[in-house]
Amino acid sequence: MFDDRPAFGVRVHALGGVTVAEIAGELDICAVGRIVARLDSLVQVRCPDLILDLRPVTFLDCAGLSLLCRLRNRVLERDGRLRLVISDPRFLRLLRMVRLDDAFEVLEDLTPAIAGAAGPGTGGGGDAFA
Repeated sequence: MFDDRPAFGVRVHALGGVTVAEIAGELDICAVGRIVARLDSLVQVRCPDLILDLRPVTFLDCAGLSLLCRLRNRVLERDGRLRLVISDPRFLRLLRMVRLDDAFEVLEDLTPAIAGAAGPGTGGGGDAFA
């Protein structure tokens, strides 16, 4: 049987005092609908410190961009910090094209994000991809 659903997943873990959510696969309208509640739950605390590791993402559409903006707004409402780890030049170019490159703190690697972490983490430890 052929499965045409996009492959994706989210793994959440605490690392260096921050919550890291690694998103893998296609971040499109189908994926967003299935993971939005899980990601929203990560920013329900006061002063959330969240890193979205998007390096394993293979596709990003307008629904994925909308999710990033939604999370950014929720984090800022709670005096928190959101960082994106993006190494794919296509996604960096996309952020520039839609003029969101200045809206996000974007890093190419997880190491500086962890080194710059402040405060206690807000996530669980080592969840499997879901």
